[in-house]
Amino acid sequence: MKFDQSGVDALMEITSRPELVFVRGQGSWLEDHHGKRYLDFVQGWAVNSLGHCPPSVVKALNSQAATLINPSPAFYNKPSMDLAKRITGASCFDRVFFANSGAEANEGAIKLARKWGQLKRNGAYKIITFDHSFHGRTLATMSASGKPGWDRIFAPQVEGFPKAELNDLDSVRALVDDQTVAIMLEPIQGEAGVIPATREFMQGLRALADEKGLLLIVDEVQTGYGRSGKMFAYELSGVQPDIMTLGKGIGGGVPLAALCAREEVCVFKHGDQGGTYNGNPLMTAAGVAIFDTLMAPGFLDSVNARAKQLSEGLLALASKWGMQGERGEGLLRALMLDRDDGPALVDTARDMGPEGLLLNAPRASLLRFMPALNVTEQEVDQMLTMLDDVISKVRR
Repeated sequence: MKFDQSGVDALMEITSRPELVFVRGQGSWLEDHHGKRYLDFVQGWAVNSLGHCPPSVVKALNSQAATLINPSPAFYNKPSMDLAKRITGASCFDRVFFANSGAEANEGAIKLARKWGQLKRNGAYKIITFDHSFHGRTLATMSASGKPGWDRIFAPQVEGFPKAELNDLDSVRALVDDQTVAIMLEPIQGEAGVIPATREFMQGLRALADEKGLLLIVDEVQTGYGRSGKMFAYELSGVQPDIMTLGKGIGGGVPLAALCAREEVCVFKHGDQGGTYNGNPLMTAAGVAIFDTLMAPGFLDSVNARAKQLSEGLLALASKWGMQGERGEGLLRALMLDRDDGPALVDTARDMGPEGLLLNAPRASLLRFMPALNVTEQEVDQMLTMLDDVISKVRR
């Protein structure tokens, strides 16, 4: 199959893409328009929690599509209620609002916190976020993010997001004033290079929020739904947040996200929040299929077994090649390089033959790994062998 340049010209230019078109996928593997296969350790940036085209999701989508797709969010539908009940039953939250993307869920969390501040904290609206954080690409979530330069791209930014340093509790405390309503963070900063918040820091944030009467918001768009080895990453530190956002893996590849909150924080009035597609039965049916797979006996045990295997394998590569080591939680991990050749490693891995390897370098000095949560032991071993070959090819 020839690469169709005319189709490229019809798409808005928003990123640099290689000249290949993926035409099918199954599990941890993708196939392009030439028939070449790729071992996928990106999985849509941790979106495909069960890999490409998981049978349980395909079955749920086919069945639901033939029954009811979207009656409008003005009415109840059973899959959305079923999924909301599952999420509240497995977490410390009481209510769920479904959205279409992580950025939309985070936008909702910001709105909910500010509405709570109007009602409970004399109009307080500031939300302390963190340097190098990533919360989405809407105007408010870009302003909340701590990515360098994002405060100038679409200026003026949305005000009210002072930035602290991750794992530095004093830097957070110094920013609290009478206009502060919440603290918002990723339990593991993904785009920054897989940097976990320590257990002690998360517990310190909860104590500080309680002391000052603030809300604690966890952005689990990338870390939630089994990615950390727990169903939700906040469980790693034993804290209970007030608000949580989910996305990416919650839908296993379809557009689905969630804003979750404790009952006393749910202060939206009718009309404050909504969305044409939000909580539609087609997407939430897929979410139910994903949830039930992840919560099946032994599934998270297998995630942690593969996480241990991947961590040990990356440490071995780091030792062999004189790199800085690895870090992360569960199946969200990073290999810290000793030089800025991450992009070259990504390109070489993709273009190698006869089978390619899909990797991600959010920073030039590291590689990020986000495989399917049901990746096999053999696939992890194969990736490590392929990566060793890639490093040898780039650095020899």
